[in-house]
Amino acid sequence: MSKLQGLKVSFGYDSHKTDKDRRLILGGVELPGEVGLAGHSDADVLCHAVTDALASASGLGDIGRMFPDDDPEYEGADSLKLLERVRQAAKDMGYRTINCDCTLIAERPRIAGFADIMARNIASALGLEEGSVSVKGKTNEGMDCIGRGEGMAAYVVMLVIKE
Repeated sequence: MSKLQGLKVSFGYDSHKTDKDRRLILGGVELPGEVGLAGHSDADVLCHAVTDALASASGLGDIGRMFPDDDPEYEGADSLKLLERVRQAAKDMGYRTINCDCTLIAERPRIAGFADIMARNIASALGLEEGSVSVKGKTNEGMDCIGRGEGMAAYVVMLVIKE
């Protein structure tokens, strides 16, 4: 059997509009004094992209199918907890995450001082060792709606194996 058999590369994406009346949570970290994101749950765009990548790789669909935004059960939900639920469902199907690379696209906040704790939070939710998840921030240099500060997006690439 090939060492590559059972490996899957998965891609996750999410975006949310800004909402000045909400708190900002990214990677399970609340960033006080920053404009929040609109959404049914806690609107953690970073965790949502990770969740989407894992759900997709595991054949579970996507975050919207698993946790519909019209279901009151998920209103204000902690996105790290939702990620833990997807991890368990993926594990029950024989899937395990190997690593995860996350990119947040936002003009602000600058996340360099928070990226390590975000990575640790996501790694913990995925049952991974520290260092198996990376989180970095990029801007859109003032271009488009994200560049104007009207929203944020996150991209995730994940390696998963079916055991």
